[in-house]
Amino acid sequence: MRLSSIPLLHLWAHHDFRYLSVGVFFHTLSMVGEQVVLGWYILELTDSALMVGVALGLRNLPLLLVGIPAGVVADRGDRVRLLQLSGVAMAVTAATLGVLVAFRFAGVWPALVLTFVTGCARALHQTARQSYAHDIAGADGLVHALALVALTSRVGGLFGSLLIGFLIARHGSAVAYLAVAAGYLASAVAMLPAQSNGRPSAADAGSVGADVFDFLTMIRRDRVLLHLMSLTAVAEVLGFSHQALLPSLARDVLRVGPVGLGVMTAARQVGGLAGIALTSGLGAARAYGPLFLTVLIAFGASIAALGLAGSFAVVLLILVGTNALGAVTDVLAQTLIQLAVPSGLRGRAGGAWVVAIGMAPLGQFQIGALASLFGVSAALGVNGLTLMTVGVAATLLVPRLRKL
Repeated sequence: MRLSSIPLLHLWAHHDFRYLSVGVFFHTLSMVGEQVVLGWYILELTDSALMVGVALGLRNLPLLLVGIPAGVVADRGDRVRLLQLSGVAMAVTAATLGVLVAFRFAGVWPALVLTFVTGCARALHQTARQSYAHDIAGADGLVHALALVALTSRVGGLFGSLLIGFLIARHGSAVAYLAVAAGYLASAVAMLPAQSNGRPSAADAGSVGADVFDFLTMIRRDRVLLHLMSLTAVAEVLGFSHQALLPSLARDVLRVGPVGLGVMTAARQVGGLAGIALTSGLGAARAYGPLFLTVLIAFGASIAALGLAGSFAVVLLILVGTNALGAVTDVLAQTLIQLAVPSGLRGRAGGAWVVAIGMAPLGQFQIGALASLFGVSAALGVNGLTLMTVGVAATLLVPRLRKL
């Protein structure tokens, strides 16, 4: 099952990767759709950009809390079965929330609690998915594998954002949540024919707690891995957090409603597709470090530019560029973290990446608070300029990153 240094179309010809890609499509359709309906629903209930940031932050908080334990589970267990079980779990919680909304039982707190539970299942799903992609493609083909996963993910997110925005406008949030549940269930069903790789070769005689502690010790000692995780977390906190302001931008600044929010979210996915197209042309494991740092700085500049946009059309164009850069940043971060650990720990490497992106709640709380105090434009400008500064500092002060 090893495929090395191959074009995306050749990788797509592998039957297990097709199953994985279809599962990723439906998973991301629902994940992005859930983001749209959650942001809109909380904004309607509270009329607060800060509360939208809190809700989206709680949605991602489980990634920080359970990322490393999820990585240990992914190293010990059947990754295909984990993808199936986590998909079913997310479907059940989303359907429950849809029913509660339909019968007007879901206030802010039930929505936040169920969203947090869904996030716990998503942490396990994303960790198992990343390590399963490594199982299929091997180290040399990893960047292509992750690019193809990201490509199908962005296509799913594009459909999900448009579909859920339309359903909210026509039928309300309850129907939108039920559609999200159906997509999560479809992602689990898509993995039924996939071939399991069996138990990974990593030693698993000790307890899960001991494995978690050992990996945390490795992170503390391995400065390269620690720097990569830190920069991934900074990109999540200062860059990707811009999505928390899209509901306020759509309703209060641009006045384009839920359909406009869906279009803006779709523009993010289009940008992601463009970024993946660029990433797919990279060679095998060469000079990823300098490229990662360069793209990180450009990502910050695009966030600052978004804060200066004055019309819906300009916002859409900048969102495309911003998320193209974000997608490249994301794929390179995953690849570098996977390549920084021994092959037997790739599940835990996936967990390390999940922990890093689990810092997103800090960014969503922070950008929501800044927007409430100083406005959407100021919040985007502060985050963008800070991200640029961090990228430049890492380039100048951490020479080992330039040699990756």
